[in-house]
Amino acid sequence: MIERTFVMIKPDGVKRSLIGEVIKRFENVGLKLIGMKMLWIDKDFASKHYTEDISIRRGERVRNDMISYAVEGPVIAMVWEGVQAIEVVRKLVGGTEPKLALPGTIRGDFTHVSFAYADNKRIAVRNVIHASGDAKDAAYEIQLWFSEEDLFKYKTVHEQELH
Repeated sequence: MIERTFVMIKPDGVKRSLIGEVIKRFENVGLKLIGMKMLWIDKDFASKHYTEDISIRRGERVRNDMISYAVEGPVIAMVWEGVQAIEVVRKLVGGTEPKLALPGTIRGDFTHVSFAYADNKRIAVRNVIHASGDAKDAAYEIQLWFSEEDLFKYKTVHEQELH
């Protein structure tokens, strides 16, 4: 099943010059980049991305910290397409809490902070990247960040060779 999913390189990932490394990991497994833009979002837009659902699951303070974190610098917003892309991207990204993310994942290789540390400092966990959690989240996030005209349809060399 071909799916689309949303990925955002967060301000810490941009500031640490990890953009190419992140893109490389998704391309290496055969995912196709169909939309990408760099932008500096404001708190209003960040609050649309980090919806009230986060407050229910993790608390209002955590949501506010995530919103503040998202506006600290520019982000890279992307849409990736491929076979079961949502699950593949989640596997490559690694667990949300960096200290538990496995080596070989983006978070496991480039972050290490715990939720407890971030809570103690009253900051959002700097974990480099956001990826849609499921198909519902992917659909919402893609339409929030991109218009249909922003997304490209093309065949990769690999797709052309399969036909």
